[in-house]
Amino acid sequence: MHLCCCLIFGAFGFAAISLSKATEPTTPDPPNIIFVLADDMGFNQIGAYGDTPIKTPQLDRLAANGIRFTNAYAGNTVCSPSRVSLFTGRDGRLMQNNSNKVQLADIDVTIAHVLKHAGYDTALFGKYSIGSQMGVTDPLAMGFDTWFGMYSILEGHRQYPTILWRDGHKLRITANEGGKKGAYAQELFAQEAIDFINQDHENPFFVMLAFSSPHAELAAPEEFVKPYESLFEETPYSGMSKGEPSDQYAWYYPEPVVRPRATLAGMVTALDSYVGKIVDALNRRGIADNTLIIFTSDNGPHDEGGGDPDFFKAAAPFKGMKRDLFDGGIHVPMIACWPAKIKTGRVEETPLAFADVLPTFADIAGVSLNSVPRVKTNGTSIYPLLSDSPNSIPERTLYWEFGKQVGDPNSGVVGEVFQAARRGNWKAVRYGLDQPTQLFDLATDPGETTDLAKQHPEIHHEFVFLFEENE
Repeated sequence: MHLCCCLIFGAFGFAAISLSKATEPTTPDPPNIIFVLADDMGFNQIGAYGDTPIKTPQLDRLAANGIRFTNAYAGNTVCSPSRVSLFTGRDGRLMQNNSNKVQLADIDVTIAHVLKHAGYDTALFGKYSIGSQMGVTDPLAMGFDTWFGMYSILEGHRQYPTILWRDGHKLRITANEGGKKGAYAQELFAQEAIDFINQDHENPFFVMLAFSSPHAELAAPEEFVKPYESLFEETPYSGMSKGEPSDQYAWYYPEPVVRPRATLAGMVTALDSYVGKIVDALNRRGIADNTLIIFTSDNGPHDEGGGDPDFFKAAAPFKGMKRDLFDGGIHVPMIACWPAKIKTGRVEETPLAFADVLPTFADIAGVSLNSVPRVKTNGTSIYPLLSDSPNSIPERTLYWEFGKQVGDPNSGVVGEVFQAARRGNWKAVRYGLDQPTQLFDLATDPGETTDLAKQHPEIHHEFVFLFEENE
């Protein structure tokens, strides 16, 4: 049985626009590509990354036989700007909006558009949430041949949805109507991906499998929750069951959860199981060797709807979580698997970001971005790292910007603007345009506890200038 080497991706961007030079793949044919994106999964919520009590044997196997990236970063600390960055290959410097209300524009060029230039069949399954107008910025308009899943951001808050979409048409999920829980969204998404894989394809294919878990609401099939029932002390989450919100997120997640810790652990293990089924499908089709699988998360772990990232040390060893620009909010797991190119498992420490994915896939597919109209990326291809004899890539400055919304996290009104950047082991963070810039050495202080701005004024000044330049 072939094992698929899986990538777990992270970090962002570059200062100047860099169009990748297409490199001819060394495999006989361009590979199939499967990009698996978890929602709000922390760096330390996969067994291969630390000491979590959550069981993830499938992902651990992929990490052991592929590349486990230890300095991978998401595009942002919340869903929508992180996904727009991923889809378009841009970091915060090239984005018009870095709040959670950002959407794709009709002129944007996505990963799917780029891979269509290489003749790929393209499909999206799962959470979308970054297209504001059907027929203009929905997945079909953004380069995907087919899609199934959740269209709006609030739809992504339901693990047992009553409505999903297929190619622009709304579908009733009757198994979940009337309070029933008969169809788990993540299982539906994975099965759609498997059905697509099992089709006869004359062309290589690109699958974006975008899970909406372990984002709240907290819910999973009992088979995944039950093994954790007796492992943790639990404080039930009451949601709106007592007539008043139990926390600021209860309006979004009103259902009570009796065992929130066991449920969240079960959600992660469920995703792990579904990834294993994807790998099994590739093996049955005999196409696992020349399929690149990437697994990552859109941002750090959440504390919503009963989520307890502190208990699970979900972002360890980093400080912060979702909505932070300390590493806990943006430093994510990433695993890469491509048996035809990566035959020996290893750890890769090169800093990476979501903006790098589009130029990397262009390189892999043999597409020169100079030939793609309107493409605009400031990512850098990491294709040289995806082999057993990797070549280094140039050091860059990675950049993030987050427009935090006032009050309600989905209010749409931007209040404070946070900025962060990393070059080498130096990381700078500014929590507000009128706030001081803090400087950290991640090599000795991954938890970002000691501000070294006064000890290293020249380096500090460079980051201050970068932040002021991008206000």
